[in-house]
Amino acid sequence: MPVPARVIERIVLAALEEDNPRGDLTGNALIPAHTTATAAVVAREPGICAGLDTFIAAMRLSDPALELVPALADGDTFAAGDTLVTVTGPARGLLAGERVGLNLLQRLSGIATATAAYVAAAQGTGARIVDTRKTTPGLRVLERYAVRCGGGHNHRDNLSEAVMAKDNHLALLGTGSELTNALRKARASLGHTVHFEVEIDSLDQLDAVLAAGVDTIMLDNFSLADLATGVRRIAGAALVEASGNVRLETVAAIAATGVDVISSGALTHSVRALDLGLDIRMEAN
Repeated sequence: MPVPARVIERIVLAALEEDNPRGDLTGNALIPAHTTATAAVVAREPGICAGLDTFIAAMRLSDPALELVPALADGDTFAAGDTLVTVTGPARGLLAGERVGLNLLQRLSGIATATAAYVAAAQGTGARIVDTRKTTPGLRVLERYAVRCGGGHNHRDNLSEAVMAKDNHLALLGTGSELTNALRKARASLGHTVHFEVEIDSLDQLDAVLAAGVDTIMLDNFSLADLATGVRRIAGAALVEASGNVRLETVAAIAATGVDVISSGALTHSVRALDLGLDIRMEAN
């Protein structure tokens, strides 16, 4: 599902206001108002495209006279040297929107590219690669869209979307039957469409959580052996999610334990922006 245009516009407007609050002093001083130019966003390395609409919005909000022609679509792969999108029109507007547009396109394409690598590593196991809430404040909707462009899936979007009892919640609820009863009571208070997930950090907690009949059990920072044991003991009574210190070099082995879901904050909180450049030339007038 694409991000609604009104949401993209709101985010991009805020970014432009931060970067260009009172006009581009450099562009206005150096570039005559009538100058037109053509520019192309060119990949310096291979990757997966995500965020073209954010780049287009940054350009058009900087100057509605700019004309943009995408060369591919979000989710497409590209090689080094490929053109992602071309821009033609007033040079001042093009330069004013360049940094914001590239920042978003580079970051989102970096997320999509990283996600695709995780998905490829887990291919054939049935494990679903998902993101977490460890996103850049204000950019979550875009970063989660980029995860989808890379073939991944999204975890709960916010605190209002699902119940997820983590270690700090469980620390306040007791152990054994006391924990089971607290989880059952919470479950009974919820609407029938609300998903209920519980995170555990030890197999010692598993029986009490299983007895509560929750929808998903997250095994957090488990060894590979304990993940496999957890999958066997849960035996389909709930979805099994693996989380904690998930990296590209470990995700294949984690997927092989039989878990249903693998969540990784690294997809969004520590991803490297792709190297994309804007190559510009002046138009003959």
